[in-house]
Amino acid sequence: MMHGSRSVFHCIAVAMAVLGLMSQPLSTSAFAPAPLFGVATNNNRASGHFAPLFMSDSEGGAAIAKPAVKTSIKTETTTKQKSKSVQKAKVHDPITRRREEFEEAPLYKVMLLQDDDYDQEHVVDRMTDIIEDMDDNAATTVYRQAMSTGKAMCGKYPLEHAEMYSELLLRSEPMIYTQVEEENE
Repeated sequence: MMHGSRSVFHCIAVAMAVLGLMSQPLSTSAFAPAPLFGVATNNNRASGHFAPLFMSDSEGGAAIAKPAVKTSIKTETTTKQKSKSVQKAKVHDPITRRREEFEEAPLYKVMLLQDDDYDQEHVVDRMTDIIEDMDDNAATTVYRQAMSTGKAMCGKYPLEHAEMYSELLLRSEPMIYTQVEEENE
């Protein structure tokens, strides 16, 4: 352990000498390990004194050297002044939105088919309940036209709506028969 601590002190002393931090030349006494603070050594047991933490220059220990070169630091501060800038509002051309071209969904006709078993009141009530944009007058007109010509158009709708209306009318009790046709037929 003593040998390991001696090499540590030796490295520190060499480093200090290289950096010019030692005030005295290196000697073998400078490499001697300093006794720990508060621990009695053979030299000071008789006197009852404890070894100091740092040895003074007169005892041959390494002292902290004062730098020989004086340094001075000059600090220069500059302040920036805030300047107000007035920005004029720029008039831009109105932003034109890109027109997206959508294909129109094909429409399908819901056709009410003639049946002699229909009750006018029941058909008109069910058509106004199921088809959203149909009122009593329009339903009565569609019913009368279907009875005279064999079929009449209830309206034009996207395919999903047309199929749903046709299916709901078919589920009525008694059933109301309809047919879905493409608009261009």
